[in-house]
Amino acid sequence: MKVAFTTLGCRVNQYETEAMTEKFIKAGYNIVDFNEYADIYVINTCTVTNMGDKKSRQMIGRARRINNKSVIAVAGCYSQVAPDKVAKIPGVDVVIGTKNKGQIVELVKRSVDEKRQIVDVRDVLKNSVFEELNIEEYQDRTRAFLKIQDGCNSFCSYCLIPFARGPVCSKSPEKVLDEVKKLAQHGFKEIILSGIQISSYGVDLQGDWGLVKILEEIDKVDGIERVRIGSIGPRFFTEDVIQRVSKLNKLCTHFHLSLQSGCDEILKRMNRHYTAKEYKKIVESLRKNILDVSITTDIIVGFPGETDEEFKETYKFLKDIKLSKMHIFKYSPREGTRAASMNDQIDGNIKEERSNKLIELNKINEKEFMNKFIGDKVKVLYDQPYNDKEGYYEGYTPNYIKVISKCNEDITGKILDTTVVKVEEGFSEGIII
Repeated sequence: MKVAFTTLGCRVNQYETEAMTEKFIKAGYNIVDFNEYADIYVINTCTVTNMGDKKSRQMIGRARRINNKSVIAVAGCYSQVAPDKVAKIPGVDVVIGTKNKGQIVELVKRSVDEKRQIVDVRDVLKNSVFEELNIEEYQDRTRAFLKIQDGCNSFCSYCLIPFARGPVCSKSPEKVLDEVKKLAQHGFKEIILSGIQISSYGVDLQGDWGLVKILEEIDKVDGIERVRIGSIGPRFFTEDVIQRVSKLNKLCTHFHLSLQSGCDEILKRMNRHYTAKEYKKIVESLRKNILDVSITTDIIVGFPGETDEEFKETYKFLKDIKLSKMHIFKYSPREGTRAASMNDQIDGNIKEERSNKLIELNKINEKEFMNKFIGDKVKVLYDQPYNDKEGYYEGYTPNYIKVISKCNEDITGKILDTTVVKVEEGFSEGIII
């Protein structure tokens, strides 16, 4: 039996897809590419935006076209918040949410044996236990994702994730460290700690466990050379936290510090609990205490009621602060959120115009950041060949600059000193020393 997977959305979803893949492999199934003929298709969905929902439906349709007799299983955030809608899509045989992905093989088998649709979506708002969905045999031997946290307690006015993932729950520190050691034994150079609201790691645990403490303990594990953390709320970085993380040897100097808007009035309407001034102060402290730190962010344009003046305020803020990369999103109303029922929804053409302005600003800021490293020696973890171009490999510096270099031997999985010689759009070109 052949199984194909596709994943939409965040690093947590990527981790969970890999865990589900491993369960099918252990049960004797063969894994094939999603565009190939398969007996079973698993779509791990996202619902952060309307586009995520749309892409999820498109993937279901694609699977049905490739093999209209296949078993189609839909998992993840979209099926969690809209199980009835997903169940009505033609061809869907199994619908699960975000908390029982570990039973995917059994649920697919039940659907086949009983010749009926299985819908098993549980109430995540009552969940308080971290679901163990571990990976024992990773396909990629360069870097590994490690999910240490799930759920979100923030309830931003535009976001459905707390309803899709439930409240914060954390993986026990003992299990985190055991898994890190196992990854080190398997030869991984880099691990990426992921979570839905990773800065809240430990708030549900006894003792003084938090994200900083688990990072300090991971820093002591032999074998792992790099540790990255996923998107993080700016208020995590108090002065004490900045001083502690600046002393860590393995923590990569790249932080995705979610902003969403540079206008305080918009931040209030978003229920974000910080001001643009506070955000700027945190960025300045990180830059002061951590050499060559890269700070990236997410921005939403066209939030309900966003005036021209409010957008200009955001634009000026971002122009002044010069973050190394920005991901720009046009506001997408999500049914069930407060923002969806707010007055003054913004016209799509205005969203497009504002988005384009920030995309152009991002290109300027990103290139300016990377240009600072021309002529410098940097350490690059090369993880794969570049675009199947013979002799070229791509990798990342600790501060997440993409570097392309030429080498006569396979350097996949190696950390090599590299001199940055040129900056292209979106990446740098290097020469291995």
